Amino acid sequence: MTLAGIELRYLVNEIIRKIDGYYVSNIYGISRDSLLFKLHHPEKPDILLMFSTLGLWVTTIKIEQIEENRLVKRLRNDLLRSKISSIKQIGAERIVYVTFNALEQEFVLIGEFFGDGNIILCDKNMKILALLHSIDVRHRRLNVGFNYEPPPQSGLDIFNITPKDLIAILSVSTPAVRWIGRTLGIPAKYAEEIVRLAEIDPLKPGNSLSEKDVEKIFVVTKDLVEKIVNGVHDPILVKTENNADVFPVKLGHIENTNYTKIASFMEGLDSLFTQNLLERGKSSQANTVTQKIEEFEHKLEDQIKAISVVKEKAGTISAVAKSLLDLVSKGVTSLESLMVIDVLGKQNASFVKERGILFIDVNGEKIQINPDSSLQAIASALFNESKRQTNAIEFIESAKKKTEKSLESFRKQENIARDSVVFTIQKKREWYERYRWFFTSEGLLAIGGRDASSNSSVIRKHLEKDDKVFHAEIFGSPFFLLKKSFESNVTSILETAQATVCFSRAWREGLYGLGAYWVNPDQIKTAAPSGQFIAKGSFIVDGQRNFVKVTSMRLAIGLLEKDDSYSLMCGPPEAVKKNSIYYVIIEPSGFDMVEIAKKIKLEFLKFKEKESIVKAISMDDFTRVIPAGDSHIVEFGIGQAYK
Repeated sequence: MTLAGIELRYLVNEIIRKIDGYYVSNIYGISRDSLLFKLHHPEKPDILLMFSTLGLWVTTIKIEQIEENRLVKRLRNDLLRSKISSIKQIGAERIVYVTFNALEQEFVLIGEFFGDGNIILCDKNMKILALLHSIDVRHRRLNVGFNYEPPPQSGLDIFNITPKDLIAILSVSTPAVRWIGRTLGIPAKYAEEIVRLAEIDPLKPGNSLSEKDVEKIFVVTKDLVEKIVNGVHDPILVKTENNADVFPVKLGHIENTNYTKIASFMEGLDSLFTQNLLERGKSSQANTVTQKIEEFEHKLEDQIKAISVVKEKAGTISAVAKSLLDLVSKGVTSLESLMVIDVLGKQNASFVKERGILFIDVNGEKIQINPDSSLQAIASALFNESKRQTNAIEFIESAKKKTEKSLESFRKQENIARDSVVFTIQKKREWYERYRWFFTSEGLLAIGGRDASSNSSVIRKHLEKDDKVFHAEIFGSPFFLLKKSFESNVTSILETAQATVCFSRAWREGLYGLGAYWVNPDQIKTAAPSGQFIAKGSFIVDGQRNFVKVTSMRLAIGLLEKDDSYSLMCGPPEAVKKNSIYYVIIEPSGFDMVEIAKKIKLEFLKFKEKESIVKAISMDDFTRVIPAGDSHIVEFGIGQAYK
């Protein structure tokens, strides 16, 4: 399936609507021609935006790197932390300009989704900074340092056609359906739908149509385009033996085919294009293994041949030596004896001189000899050479065994290589998962801010009258809310106080012995007194504070199972143990966040019953739940929620 210009217009509109207020938090290279943008919002779930030579779409699947993408490093340097200010399609062409704003800089990332496709990074003046494929053809040249020029427009702009634009069909002998597809730049499936809705024979020549037919073509074209672009969809996925396609609207020609209704065109496109990327990746991995197998097969073949050749040489040299010893036993002592010459000749050997040095040439193998030596000494020299050749056979045999072992290993890998492409499905998150969160031992929900922006959001959007507000006795502490709680929930209060301290600056700096306090919602003032200023994410606390001593600087990461879905939860150990099916406990100091996240995941993978579930959880998710700063593992085990 290739993306149509009218489908791209819908995708552009839908993506713009979804990403408002988001910024680029990471960029991943998926394959040599596909990139994945992770977009973050302080109050909304992350969005994964795939930017490929296939097209541009929102995805729920994060594929681990299949191949190296040479644009990633440059894009990370220029686009991380930037916001997408606009996405613009060029007419009805399969080309988009995505504009990124970072501080005072502006960059334009261009996607060309036709032919082999291209991804091009430009500055605000459209000067090319980096690109996937350089182009040098008659009508355009794309390379670093040049200004970007789009290709010549093909056909009419279907979004701005008028009846007059279609009158030209009356003067051509081309079949109507072909002329419509070519002139409007749309795939055959849409051209066929237009003539079907206009009640025109698709094979009827254009010059046999009437002006009334042209009017019908115009009306149904505009109607079809508006439905696709504006999201008036009845999307379906059509699969045949050799092909698959996703349609935003049900087209007439598929009535008698097998199709599946899907939730949205974007989801169907994500499924189809992602499957395409995965298949490419699997083929790439399998091809790599196949190439290795071929390399080792050739190497093994050469080694077997070398052993055979060396054996033959060693045998021939030994035979010549034996013949010379036979002559010695018969009383022959001179090298110049005709009997010596005759014996050598029969065994394809002879004396040769090169630069005054005497050799015996045995089937092309030259062995230096001393002309003053006895025939017996020369025979001994030949035996030594034969032995040396035999030793070489042992060395080649040893190398051959290593090659055979490697070949066997790669042959085993060949069957599993296609399954080595790793991907994770981005599940739909609960609203509280955008914050720090955990369920207490008493089953109450506690949520806390990750940064100044989410701190503000926790208080301004989620604080209710039955909640308790927590803050640690240190600058740089998050605000935590213990939802729907009472003073009698002593255990939950202690656990929330511990989480508040552990997720503060105290963890990163290894500060033990701190406490936290809690207040009621009406004690939180969101506005500073007249003439004063409070920073974003900070609030005024009025009245008496209820202090809680925190005696433990420990947190646990647990695997929480809820409604056949799995999440990672981080909080005080007792709360996590009670609610999780598996847990790992950490303390401050040790490994940085990335390294400890890897170690935590390895511990979770020891829980074999849920190994496939853990594998599907991304490293980003593990890193996201742990506190900022260095940590080390002190305990792990089965949680109380395990059944």
